[in-house]
This record gives sequence, structure tokens and C-alpha cells, in this order.
Amino acid sequence: MVLDKLKEIISEQFGVDEDIISADTDIVADLGADSLDVVEMMMALEEEFGVTIDDEKIRDLKTVSDVVNCVESMI
Repeated sequence: MVLDKLKEIISEQFGVDEDIISADTDIVADLGADSLDVVEMMMALEEEFGVTIDDEKIRDLKTVSDVVNCVESMI
């Protein structure tokens, strides 16, 4: 559930097809995200799942899988 929603958010935000996004996708290296992109993505996830992700944690999230695991641990 979290992975599917994250793929949807990434697809919309970065203009990429959901099919190219996997758990191993690196948000910066593979998608070209900058820090603002990451913050916007995290804000969308926080709103979607009603969680608050600490700024310190965000810095450690490199892959789609990292983000999914973080959100799932909070819901």
C-alpha cells in the first residue's frame, strides 16, 4: 500500500512512469531529485498517511525502499 502510493507520488512529481520505479530506485541518483523535491515528496506522504517524518530521518532515506520502511514503521 505505501509502495504503491509512493510510486504514484513520485510518478506525478518527477514526471516518470510508475513502471520504472522499484524498491531499489535511488531517489537522487536515479530520479535526479534535489533536496526540495525530497521535501515535497515527504510532505505528500505525511499528508497521505497522517505521519510526521523527522528532518533527521529524511536525510537517511536514499531509496524508495528506505522511504517505504520509514513510513510503514510509523503507521
